[in-house]
Amino acid sequence: MKGRNMTRWRDPAKDPRQEPKSNVITAEGAARMRGILEHLSRVKRPALSTKVGEAAAQGDRSENADYTYNKKELNRVIARIRYLTKRLDELQVIDRLPADTGKVFFGAFVELEDEHGETLSLRIVGHDETDTRKRWISVDAPLAKALLGKQIDDDVTVSAPGGDSLYSVNTIRYAPRHDGHSGR
Repeated sequence: MKGRNMTRWRDPAKDPRQEPKSNVITAEGAARMRGILEHLSRVKRPALSTKVGEAAAQGDRSENADYTYNKKELNRVIARIRYLTKRLDELQVIDRLPADTGKVFFGAFVELEDEHGETLSLRIVGHDETDTRKRWISVDAPLAKALLGKQIDDDVTVSAPGGDSLYSVNTIRYAPRHDGHSGR
């Protein structure tokens, strides 16, 4: 089979994509995923089904670019709906604060300072809600694993391909809960 599903071979024992991912998500992340699923199911899929039906009614499907494009897009949306449905069933929503909010746990907003005095603010979230622009990192990331259980003023060493990095924990906070209680 040439082309379509061919990728370079990777040793499964060393492939980072084969590592098990945590099945946890914040309440906000789960709500966002449900919103995407709802939009795809109720808006996008019916609209594409209509377009495919209209294009199919025009006759010869083999040379109908509109039919081919919309059919591929519909299949992509159906696959995404299937994935989101399955993934939401697997996930455990963490919607409560940890017993000790003075330590870094899942859902924490953490401010770190490196050895050069530069600060780095990040949040530890589930694999499905990572966002590099917001600096939300997966609980499975090496930095997040090193931070779990640390307190303010603790030092953290993280091994990276470019060498070890040393950070000091400056602040830890948690998002306010929806029932009015703060995260501190």
